[in-house]
Amino acid sequence: MKYEKIKVGVEGTVQAELALYIQDDHPDTYGERRRPVVLICPGGGYEHVSVREGEPIAFHFLTAGCHAAVLWYDIAKQGVEHPQALKELAWSAAYIREHADEYAIDRDKILVAGFSAGGHLAASLGCFWDKDWLEKEMHMEKACYQPNGLILAYPVITSGEFAHRGSFVNLMGEKAEEALERELSLENQVTDQVPPVFMWHTFEDGAVPLENSLLFASALRKAGVNFEYHVFPHGGHGYALATKETAMKEGNEIEPQCAQWMELCRNWLKYNYVSL
Repeated sequence: MKYEKIKVGVEGTVQAELALYIQDDHPDTYGERRRPVVLICPGGGYEHVSVREGEPIAFHFLTAGCHAAVLWYDIAKQGVEHPQALKELAWSAAYIREHADEYAIDRDKILVAGFSAGGHLAASLGCFWDKDWLEKEMHMEKACYQPNGLILAYPVITSGEFAHRGSFVNLMGEKAEEALERELSLENQVTDQVPPVFMWHTFEDGAVPLENSLLFASALRKAGVNFEYHVFPHGGHGYALATKETAMKEGNEIEPQCAQWMELCRNWLKYNYVSL
C-alpha cells in the first residue's frame, strides 16, 4: 500500500492536508485494475476534525475493494469561512482524478464520504459541484471535481428548525447572514445532478436530529436521485464505525445495530461501483 500526505493546493488553504491510502495494483498478477476511491471528510462541527472518522474508516473501505483518502480540511479555528472547506474538497477530488492513472483509480468512481459536519461538506460538493460560482472559485472545469457518489453518516443538512446550529456558526464565520444560511441548507439545493447516495442515521441522535437526513432523503426522492438510506433505532451521534475500534475512551459509541452500516455500505459499493 502507498501512503502519501499532500498539502492541499487551493487558494486560501492554511494547513489542510490530503492523506492517500492507495492499494498496490500488481499488474503482472491482476492485469490492469482500476479501483474506486472513497474520499472521506471527518466530522467535528467545522470546529475540529475527528480522528475517529478518518483513518479507521479509510482502512475499512480498503477492504471493500476501494482506495481511500482522508481530507483534513481547514476549520473555524484556522480563521476560514465558507466556501474554503468546500474548495479544499473540490481540489482534493480534482487531484485524485488528475492522478488516476498513477494511482490505478477509476476516474469515474470517485466517491465522497462525510460524517456529521463532514457529511454537510460532502453533500455540499454533491449539491454544488455543477454551479458556476464554484467553478469560478476553483479556476478549473466542473468535471474535474465532480463526485460520482456520496456516503453520508448522520449528516448535518439543514439550517432550519432541526439545525446543528454550531456547525453553521463555524462554517459561516463573519459572513453569517440569513441568505447564506438558507443557501447552505442542503435540502433546498438538491437537483438531479446530485450523484447516488448511501446514507445512515440513528433515531436517537440528540445532536444532529434525524430530520436532517430525512429532509435530504425526501429532496433526493423528489429530484429522482437514487439512494439507499438506513435509520437505526438506537445510538447517539458521532458513532463512526459504532465498534470498540472507534469508541472514545469512555466507550459510549458502541452499538451493534449501527455497526452494520459498513457492511451495508460495502454491499452498496459492490453492486454500484466495485467491479473486482
